[in-house]
Amino acid sequence: MGSKNRVYYIGKVFHQVSRLFGLSVEGRVNDIAKTVPQAVYVANHQNNFDLFTLAAVVPQGVVTVGKSSLKWIPFFGQLYWASGNILINRNNRVKAIATIDQVVAGMKKTGLSIWMFPEGTRSRGRGWLPFKRGAFHAAIQAGVPVIPVVCSNTHKQVHLNRWSNGKVIVEILAPIDTTKFTEGDVQALLEECQTQMHQAKARLDKELEQTPS
Repeated sequence: MGSKNRVYYIGKVFHQVSRLFGLSVEGRVNDIAKTVPQAVYVANHQNNFDLFTLAAVVPQGVVTVGKSSLKWIPFFGQLYWASGNILINRNNRVKAIATIDQVVAGMKKTGLSIWMFPEGTRSRGRGWLPFKRGAFHAAIQAGVPVIPVVCSNTHKQVHLNRWSNGKVIVEILAPIDTTKFTEGDVQALLEECQTQMHQAKARLDKELEQTPS
């Protein structure tokens, strides 16, 4: 297993596991996004099932950035760390900023993309949580596009006592060019991405509502 693609291959396994939860997951990838060699991917974060739904579209050459407390989760924490993912201490702002600087340096050195959850934690049915700025700082500093990733609503969708839990759509949107942004424009980039993701999720949810069961 190539070290640069560990997350990709593990994601393929997790995507297959989604079937055990009775989920049918459709992955969609924007054609332009397929051609981008390096980016900061940002995805909505709903619940524990994200691990199996978002995995449907995880590209090659990407590692994720998650909170340091993940390492204490039995088995998963060790697998997460061993896969080359990056752990940051979000409770300490100074350390978190320093870690973003290290992430950017790592991106420039390795050519790897990173995958982040700008909401910082699972929304658990509370709607969208405010986006944090770290992912957008990283994209501007690294000089790479932001690529939004949106999963349709899965809140209360999965019931483990039934075979079928319906369909989920995960979509990688078109890249957002960051070359027009400077460090002073982080908030503007954040808001542009946030708007696109909100609109995409509403579109996907509406599509599924109109799809005969």
